[in-house]
Amino acid sequence: MGTWSTRGLRGSTLEEMINRSNEKYREKGLALIQKVPTPITPMEIDKAGSRITLAYFDQKSTVDYIGVVQGIPLCFDAKECASTTFALQNIHPHQVEFMRDFEKQEGVAFLLICFTGLDVLYYLRFSELDRYWRRAEEGGRKSFRYDELDPDYVIPPHRSILVPYLDLLNRDLAAREEKD
Repeated sequence: MGTWSTRGLRGSTLEEMINRSNEKYREKGLALIQKVPTPITPMEIDKAGSRITLAYFDQKSTVDYIGVVQGIPLCFDAKECASTTFALQNIHPHQVEFMRDFEKQEGVAFLLICFTGLDVLYYLRFSELDRYWRRAEEGGRKSFRYDELDPDYVIPPHRSILVPYLDLLNRDLAAREEKD
C-alpha cells in the first residue's frame, strides 16, 4: 500500500482533496456530491453592506457532504486525526443522530477519517461508528484506536482520484447485501 504523503495529502486539507475528488466523480457521471455549507449567524456587516465582519457558527450542522451515487443517497463527514486514537468528542451527537436517521431512510452514512500521523485515509462505516458510539454511551471507551478498525476499509491511493472513496462505498454496499 502506498503512502499518502507521496500523493499530496500533506500540505492540503482533507476537505480540499474530497472536493476535488467529488468534482472528478461528477465529471465522470459517477456521483453528485455537494459540500454542505456551514451555517453561520452574521453579527456585524461592514458599512458598505457587502462583507460580514463578525459571525458565529451555528451549533447544529449536519454533515460535511451529501449527495447521490448511482441512485443511492449518501452523507458523510470528513475528520482528521493526528494520533492513532480517534476521540468520539470530535463527532457531535446531533451528527450521529442525523446519520442514524439517514440510514433508516435507506441512505448510506459514513466518515472519511485521515489519520495524518499514519498517512492513512479510512472509510468508517456508520455501523462501525455506531458500535463505538454505543460503547461510549454504555460507559466504555470514549474513543477508538486505529488498530480496532477493519483493514478492509483503508482507502488505497488512486492514480486520478485523491480520495477514492467510491470503491469502499461499493464494498460497504456489498457487505450490507450479504447481511440481508
